[in-house]
Amino acid sequence: MTIQQVLLLLLLWMWLPHPCHTEMLFRRTPDLRPKSFGGRALGNDGKAIHRQKRGWMWNQFFLLEEYTGSDYQYVGKLHSDQDKGDGSLKYILSGDGAGTLFIIDEKTGDIHATRRIDREEKAFYTLRAQAINRRTLRPVEPESEFVIKIHDINDNEPTFPEEIYTASVPEMSVVGTSVVQVTATDADDPSYGNSARIIYSILQGQPYFSVEPETGIIRTALPNMNRENREQYQVVIQAKDMGGQMGGLSGTTTVNITLTDVNDNPPRFPQSTIHLRIPESSPVGTAIGSVKATDADTGKNAEVEYRIIDGDGTDMFDIVTQKDTQEGVITVRKPLDYETRRLYTLKVEAENTHVDPRFYYLGPFKDTIIVKISVEDVDEPPVFSRSSYLFEVHEDIELGTIIGTVMARDPDSASSPIRFSLDRHTDLDRIFNIHSGNGSIYTSKPLDREISQWHNLSVIAAEINNPKDTTRVPVYVRILDVNDNAPQFAVFYDTFVCENARAGQLIQTISAVDKDDPLGGQKFFFSLAAVNPNFTVQDNEDNTARILTRRNGFSRHEISTYLLPVVISDNDYPIQSSTGTLTIRVCACDSRGNMQSCSAEALLLPAGLSTGALVAILLCIIILLVIVVLFAALKRQRKKEPLILSKEDIRDNIVSYNDEGGGEEDTQAFDIGTLRNPAAIEDKKLRRDIIPETLFVPRRTPSAPDNTDVRDFINQRLKEHDSDPSAPPYDSLATYAYEGNDSIAESLSSLESGTTEGDQNYDYLREWGPRFNKLAEMYGGGESDKDTS
Repeated sequence: MTIQQVLLLLLLWMWLPHPCHTEMLFRRTPDLRPKSFGGRALGNDGKAIHRQKRGWMWNQFFLLEEYTGSDYQYVGKLHSDQDKGDGSLKYILSGDGAGTLFIIDEKTGDIHATRRIDREEKAFYTLRAQAINRRTLRPVEPESEFVIKIHDINDNEPTFPEEIYTASVPEMSVVGTSVVQVTATDADDPSYGNSARIIYSILQGQPYFSVEPETGIIRTALPNMNRENREQYQVVIQAKDMGGQMGGLSGTTTVNITLTDVNDNPPRFPQSTIHLRIPESSPVGTAIGSVKATDADTGKNAEVEYRIIDGDGTDMFDIVTQKDTQEGVITVRKPLDYETRRLYTLKVEAENTHVDPRFYYLGPFKDTIIVKISVEDVDEPPVFSRSSYLFEVHEDIELGTIIGTVMARDPDSASSPIRFSLDRHTDLDRIFNIHSGNGSIYTSKPLDREISQWHNLSVIAAEINNPKDTTRVPVYVRILDVNDNAPQFAVFYDTFVCENARAGQLIQTISAVDKDDPLGGQKFFFSLAAVNPNFTVQDNEDNTARILTRRNGFSRHEISTYLLPVVISDNDYPIQSSTGTLTIRVCACDSRGNMQSCSAEALLLPAGLSTGALVAILLCIIILLVIVVLFAALKRQRKKEPLILSKEDIRDNIVSYNDEGGGEEDTQAFDIGTLRNPAAIEDKKLRRDIIPETLFVPRRTPSAPDNTDVRDFINQRLKEHDSDPSAPPYDSLATYAYEGNDSIAESLSSLESGTTEGDQNYDYLREWGPRFNKLAEMYGGGESDKDTS
């Protein structure tokens, strides 16, 4: 018989139901008194001490879990030495599951389990047993505690906490590199047999990975696994209990393993040479084209840096690495010229920025490409000899004087002639002009530095053969100063001299200004145009001068105002001078020299009124006159009858007369014969709502025949009013009391009715339609009420 067959038989025997013959024996001495069992000892008092025999003995009960039999599972038997088999003792069980899970035969002490027990739910049960006298219900044995321990069987398979694991390992890892550890758990008892001893094995994923049987650590099994060849792997791990032996239970899990990238691939250009073209007119910074090296790696391992390492155009071009696209963009660094050079050759290198030292042996991690750049000829605009021009000219030059010349050329090999012009938006006053052939700029109007010191012009150069291709250049014209303005008083001076002034007293300090700006600064000289017996000028030699009196005894009654001509000259060449006249008033002053009054008429006014008081009185009078005029105008406006009584009435010139008629008894209120016989009107009344500007002779209109209908008559009068030249030039409302056609209801008035109200029948009102229903109800209801009353 083989070992496997023995193990199988042992497993079957464990699953078969069989009782556990475990007994708890009660051994009791008569009268509960101690008895000797062959051993005796003496106490301190010399009396013999006997060893008491235990009344009942017990040990652990063992019970297999997951019992599948149809009868109750036998656990064990309780027995006391006091039990003589006559049924006088009663066994009582208490504790965990007593009475429900575990039951006891009161007479025999046999204990049974009522249902199947799972050790994973509870591994042991603690119970208490007692034997009592059935008649007296007194215990014959003290209560004792015992344990029922559940023996484990292999009824739980290993389980993983996750159904699917995700792990990663760098590519090109050496054999045995740890990837991830998976751990399974088994709910069976690890201390009893091999039910919880787990062994790991790999079911899928070989030969790339392996797993340690005891720990569950997954490791690489092949060297140099390349992510570029295969990136994803799926590994199935099995966990089996019973030490992996036959008959053990197992569980599986799936591990998805990803090879992460390492920089093990250098960048490579798809070709060795590339040809690019660029027009010569492209400005600096223009992108010509791009080169790109491919790298089988990903992420930062595929990042590439581009640079120009050689060639004859290293100073003419730049290359910039685009991080998002991993391309090298070639740009223009300096202006190109087809006539100077037509072809450039560059050597561009692409190199990984993050190189792993472990893979240097796979390098070098760089590659090169030859870039040839052809410069294409274009019809270029003219080129000025300078980027800007500055000309200086004096403001007194004659018209037509050349202030400077701009020069431009055609950079193309054809060398077309150039035509120059001025942008008139920069010379709105047309002060300058330019010779279209040679670029000479000359004046066409006089210059004045005091009006504008700078002129910013823009000169346009265009090829005669291609006028649309133009170039502009700024031209700055600075106007230099010439002493062509005479100095003048800086401000207007209000000068006065007191009547009590003494000789040599200062009455005014004057200064001057000059629009010119000489290089040495402003310098003015002050003097009198002629000798004056009353005043003199003293130059302070700091561009100011003092006006002094030469005598005293000034009087307003004799002379109230003096005119003093003052000559102001500068020191530039040519010398410019002007004469300014000071008006000096003679005024009455107090003892401190403060002016009080300067006019001779002020002496005739009362002493208590000043000039300010007179001005205030005059303003009050004017205000009163304005109030009176406004009051009169408002009063006059109120007397006029308004044409429109309400602002909300938007009708054109509707004249409203609030006259109440006299009713039916007033036979003189209106006469329809007047409409038919206009001759009855004594004279044509003018309209009262307007004031006619021109009075026209009333026009007589023929009377209408007696048989003329009123509607025709009104239409005829309407045409006459429309063609009447005396009618006002705005719409007027003419109202005629014309009732129109009679209705089917005829007259409802009772004036001409020969019948009384009681004899009138109003049933016909209902036949006239819904508009007369209300009226029919009123009159019809009245008769009904009258009849019922």
